[in-house]
Amino acid sequence: MTSDALRRALTEPGDPPLLALPGVAVELLAALAAPPRLGAHLRLVHDVAWHLTAAFADRFAAVPFDRQAVLFGAAVHDLGKVEHPAELTGPGSAHEEAGYQLLLRFGVPEERARFAVTHAAWHSPGVQLEDLMVSLADKVWKGRRVADLEQLVVDRLAGITGQERSQTFLDLDDVLAELAAGADRRLAFQAEHPVYG
Repeated sequence: MTSDALRRALTEPGDPPLLALPGVAVELLAALAAPPRLGAHLRLVHDVAWHLTAAFADRFAAVPFDRQAVLFGAAVHDLGKVEHPAELTGPGSAHEEAGYQLLLRFGVPEERARFAVTHAAWHSPGVQLEDLMVSLADKVWKGRRVADLEQLVVDRLAGITGQERSQTFLDLDDVLAELAAGADRRLAFQAEHPVYG
């Protein structure tokens, strides 16, 4: 049963209005009695991922990527914080493997469950563009820019398009700067929702 506080985190409109999480993410959060703040966080990162993927489709039209995978990954990447709620307000990485295992237990295929781990492991072998995009959304939602992550994305995009890396960087920078501009409102929305509740 979903608590009133979690329900509010998943349904309040936000300013500007936030997209709803995919149904499967909502079901998982409800089944696990997730902390309201986690629901708000996943909703914010998912919303940023939606805008990020739209911008990629526009600016980097020649680059193939699985938009639905990115959106799913953004919607569940921190699910393991259900088991490690202290990591909602402090550092820690125990939630990564915990989230992966939770997703597998709930029948999520490995190719989608992986986002619980890869959102924080962008230097790992085999990381795909979709993993990097979830990582970008998980940083830029709060206005954080991570140079080495962004360089990996630039390298990947330039390698596919053949565009000069400097121009690719400028294009990506425009996208991320626009997304980062809404960070204060997103941080305020997340802070409105309790860690426990």
